Amino acid sequence: MTLRPLAARDARAWRDARRRNAAWLAPWDATVPPGADARPTSFRALVRRLRRLARQGSTYPFALVVGGRFAGQVTVNNVVRGSAQFASVGYWLDRDFAGRGVMPTAVALVIDHCFTTAGLHRVEIAIRPENSNSLRVVEKLGLREVGYAPRFLHIDGAWRDHRIFAVTVEECPEGMLARLQGAGT
Repeated sequence: MTLRPLAARDARAWRDARRRNAAWLAPWDATVPPGADARPTSFRALVRRLRRLARQGSTYPFALVVGGRFAGQVTVNNVVRGSAQFASVGYWLDRDFAGRGVMPTAVALVIDHCFTTAGLHRVEIAIRPENSNSLRVVEKLGLREVGYAPRFLHIDGAWRDHRIFAVTVEECPEGMLARLQGAGT
């Protein structure tokens, strides 16, 4: 498994994975609420925007590659600096790779990146209560639930409730990947 910056060269593989997994991902995908700017953007424009935000330190988009095949994406969003030093993590996975422990490992590596390279103190993950696959990811990682956010994000065409999970750097001094591997998963 490899995590690397999302790149323009991922366009075809990204689009193919999203197309093959459209029905599987739709209940969990962010959507644009009515009245918001909903202009479609190309994948290249998306990558340019994400890379610009990465240079500014406000987001970190990662391509997830398994066995040489594009398998999904993990993105660190909404990086807050100053006295907060936190961010949120979102992800999606090609269904062909589900149930293999790929996403918990990928998220663990991204959290370790957040705590070491990016110097963050806290990472949050927001999950719809019905999303059992994502709930299993945070369970495997041992993230604690810190709150419930009614109508938190616009997902699949409506404002949806989310459960909020978080971890701080003090909670995993040896790193999240070591914590995950220590749990025997």
